[in-house]
Amino acid sequence: MTRIDLTGLDVRPAQVWGGIRLVPLVRAEPVEGLRLRREVYERGGADGRGPSAVDVGDGTVYTSYVPHGFVADWSGAEREEAAYGTGLGDGPPAAVPLRAPHHRLAKRRHGERRLRFLPLHLALDGYLSLHFGGPSVLWQEWSREALRRGLSPRAEAAYAGVDVPGLAEALRIFELHPGQCGVMVYAADSLAAAFVVPHPEDYRLLHPTLVEDLFGELVHQYAHYGGPVPEFAARIRDGAGGIRDLADLRAAAREQERRWAVAHDGLMARDLLETPYAFERVHRAGRFALYRFLPPFLRDGREQHIGELITDHKRRTAYLKTFRLSDAQVRRGYLLRRLASCDWHPGRTAEALGTSREELVRRIRAAGFGALLDAHGLAQAARETQEG
Repeated sequence: MTRIDLTGLDVRPAQVWGGIRLVPLVRAEPVEGLRLRREVYERGGADGRGPSAVDVGDGTVYTSYVPHGFVADWSGAEREEAAYGTGLGDGPPAAVPLRAPHHRLAKRRHGERRLRFLPLHLALDGYLSLHFGGPSVLWQEWSREALRRGLSPRAEAAYAGVDVPGLAEALRIFELHPGQCGVMVYAADSLAAAFVVPHPEDYRLLHPTLVEDLFGELVHQYAHYGGPVPEFAARIRDGAGGIRDLADLRAAAREQERRWAVAHDGLMARDLLETPYAFERVHRAGRFALYRFLPPFLRDGREQHIGELITDHKRRTAYLKTFRLSDAQVRRGYLLRRLASCDWHPGRTAEALGTSREELVRRIRAAGFGALLDAHGLAQAARETQEG
């Protein structure tokens, strides 16, 4: 598996609010045997928006804004009380108190056929841990501190959905489609995120959580500075043959929807669906498997996403959540990948990139990895290059 497959999900006409475009995804039949529920956590800080800590189990602690977790239930019990913290009323959701740090980003419930995982944090942890250990070979250009601590700490900035202009209003205003199991969110017609769940009832409960999800800096900028986007409009002309009755009108309307779906998948969502990803399986539960994925970090101007995916035994997508990387985040991932592929040797890496050693050092510092470099070693390498 190298690509995201949305077979079984159909696109419905877009819903537009200012610069935000929501594209509903519906299923003819839900994915049987898996349900997703929400679990709400207490938040730190006086304003309730502080960070939470997750012990990832290898001596490091992942600290981030964690508004809620998802509970994947494959028990088949279909019990409504499993939906911790969700409700249909106007009151605040009940919180599940967690006094101690959360343990691991994906954890199976003891003695139960359920798995708790933190949405998007699996994917972000995969990106942050990309070559986290730093140089695997101590060439003279790297500091000994870099070898001991690696890229520690690593941090990335993101915005909560409620801070993305127009998103909360769009999610509140538009009604859900019958059978809706997902949505693609666009800002200034650039894909911000994709969200898919196995069952329409799951989506109905989890739809409001999009305002608590994490969105990248680029998405926030597009939503803040981009202008309104054109609304979906179906134009049915009375051409040759004409519209004679309601059946003809219905057929023409469906043809307009089909054209919209083809245009969406072939143009707007092309980068997401055609990019080859590196998938890492995190957990297997019966006939379902939970993965996180990373893009190839190619600097070709295309959108690049990280994310999480649950598939069944037929490789059908039951759950999907993505995070759009900024250009700077793509550059950092690309640079780390090229360094690692050249055994962290600066000279060979510069040659592979078609640049000079000095330019490579500049790029390493510009990417925020300057602490890895050793000033004395760089000076020595420069003298040896001049003497050679």
